[in-house]
Order: sequence, then structure tokens, then C-alpha cells
Amino acid sequence: MAHALGGAQASASPSVGTDASPRKTGFKDRNNLRFDNKLWIALSSVNLKSRHSSTKYQFKVMSMSVQQAVRSKIPVQPLELENANEPPLNLYKPKEPYTATIVSVERLVGPKAPGETCHIVIDHGGNVPYWEGQSYGIIPPGENPKKPGSPNNVRLYSIASTRYGDSFDGKTASLCVRRAVYYDPETGKEDPSKNGICSNFLCNSKPGDKIQLTGPSGKIMLLPEDDPNATHIMIATGTGVAPFRGYLRRMFMEAVATYKFGGLAWLFLGVANTDSLLYDEEFSSYRKDYPDNFRYDKALSREQKNKNGGKMYVQDKIEEYSDEIFKLLDGGAHIYFCGLRGMMPGIQDTLKRVAEQRGESWDAKLSQLRKNKQWHVEVY
Repeated sequence: MAHALGGAQASASPSVGTDASPRKTGFKDRNNLRFDNKLWIALSSVNLKSRHSSTKYQFKVMSMSVQQAVRSKIPVQPLELENANEPPLNLYKPKEPYTATIVSVERLVGPKAPGETCHIVIDHGGNVPYWEGQSYGIIPPGENPKKPGSPNNVRLYSIASTRYGDSFDGKTASLCVRRAVYYDPETGKEDPSKNGICSNFLCNSKPGDKIQLTGPSGKIMLLPEDDPNATHIMIATGTGVAPFRGYLRRMFMEAVATYKFGGLAWLFLGVANTDSLLYDEEFSSYRKDYPDNFRYDKALSREQKNKNGGKMYVQDKIEEYSDEIFKLLDGGAHIYFCGLRGMMPGIQDTLKRVAEQRGESWDAKLSQLRKNKQWHVEVY
């Protein structure tokens, strides 16, 4: 399923498409970058994706060691995007959407992934600004099948980039979309009439295509920045990793003068197998460069076993580290959940069981976390 909030839900096993070939994206009109008076010459563009993408950020480094180069952050603009005290909300509504342009569509997953997930970069010209953790609405072309003569309903997608976008100029936004394909349970054949309208439209789109955009929307998943040394525990299944990619780029990739992260970010990502990992190379680079500030744990349900010999799901990883997680929450850590709605019952059951083993009431603890605004959930 695509990461659509409130979109049409397709079922079963999405197909693996072969038409989304990786395309280069990244820096535009930035051949020379200066960090601390040292010159970098950009040879290509950023290592955005998992190891399956051919898109890489490569730099020739002058007067700098490789280690220094790794740790240098990328300048962003326009810095005015830091000035607002409140997040932008609903600048464009369904009746008057913004017409944006597709920059690129890249397949994120490997050949053994069950289904196809794409990274889609959209040019909004700086006219639809957003904050990390917000969502865009997409109105796919065509008529609403349930309301002939009316346009399709808006599908919400969590934004997978920072406010500066993947080209660091404040003019693009990225989405992480799983193509929703429906298979007839009796015949086993794909039924295109029941495929997800919006996810297939997005994954099939080409550079230069126009799309109708609404939003941005959402406040529940905004990254609290009042304490730059806070702890943020992020739990994602599949494309639910989208907002966390935005958080982590802001924390570890971009040079943002007003937000210098010095706390702990801990990402738990649950997917089917290694080929299904999303942005793995990007996340792994943060772990290498910032070992004291970033932890990254993966739950691969078709490759790993939990302690009882069953499939390893994200809640099993949470249980594995439950003592640490509970101590961090007691110390004020924020915890975020994003992904398919079905992820939450298993996670809640695990947290309740762990709390009871610790002699605590999970209901009371959850109530306190919500009251303290430490608990953030966005499921679809």
C-alpha cells in the first residue's frame, strides 16, 4: 500500500513493477559549496535512497580529509523558512489546488521486495511550504467512481523530505509511495479496476507531469524543536518512515543555524526483507557519522526470528529494548509511530505487557505521555 492517509486501501500482495528506472536528482546550480572556508566540488547528487538506487551524492574534496567531509553538513536556503512561529496549514484546498510538477520518480526497493515503493520528488516552486512531519494532499486525475462528474478525493501522503526538499532550495517536496495493487483471491490475477488510483498515478508519473496538490496539513507529527538535546524514538512500518526521513535529514544532513541537534534519535523500521528497506544507506550513514546521536534498528519479518521463533516485527524489537525505551520515556523522550493502522494493536499489546512486568499501569502511563505531548501517532 502506498503511504496514503485516508486513501483507497488496496489489499493483498502488490506487484513488483519494472518501469521505474532511477533518475538523477539533487543539487541544482550548485557546483561549488563552501563549508568552513573549504571548497567542495559537487560531482553528482545526494545519496537519497537505499542501496538499490543508483542516485549518489559524490563529492571531490579539496583540503579536507574524508572524515571531515562526511561530517560536514549541507547548506540550505532560503533561511526565511525558519522564521515562522507556526507551521503553514491548508494553503491550498481541494477546490483550488496548486498545480505542481513531477521532478523524478525512483524505485526505492530491490527485486525481492514484495511490492514496489517509489520516491517521488515534486517541484512546488516554493509556493507550498511545509514543516517536517506534515502531509500533502494529492488529487489524482479522473472522476470519482462514487460521484460521477466530481473529481477524485484527496489522498494524504506524509512528506518524506525537510522543508528545504531534496535539492536544499525550498522548492521541492518528496513523497514515499507504495504502489497499491489488488489481486483477486480466487484467480490470483491482478484486477486493475481495484488498484489504488493515486499510488499508481504517482508511481507511473514522469518528470514534467503536472499534479494537483493540497495542504500542507497536520500538526501531530511536527518535530518538537524547543529542546535540541531531546530524545526522539521513531517507530515505522514500510512507507511510514517518510516523516522520519525528514526529521533525520534536518538533524544530521542539513546545516540549519537555528536547530543544532545534540540529542538522541532512535529509528525502528519494520519491513518484509532486506530488499524492502527504505533509505537504508542514508540512515546507515548517520549511524556511522553520529554514533552517539543516532541508533537504527531494523525488523525484517521474512528474514529474522523473534525470541519465540516467530517472525520479527517492529514490536518485537521494541520489546527487546523495552527497558531502555521506558527509561527514556520517563526522562521525557518523544515517541512517534507511523505506518499502517494494523501496526498499533501489536505495539500497544507489547507495551502494556512490558509495563505490567515492570509493575506499572500502561493506561496510566499512556495517559501521562499524551498529556505531556510525548506520544505522536499517524497511521493510515
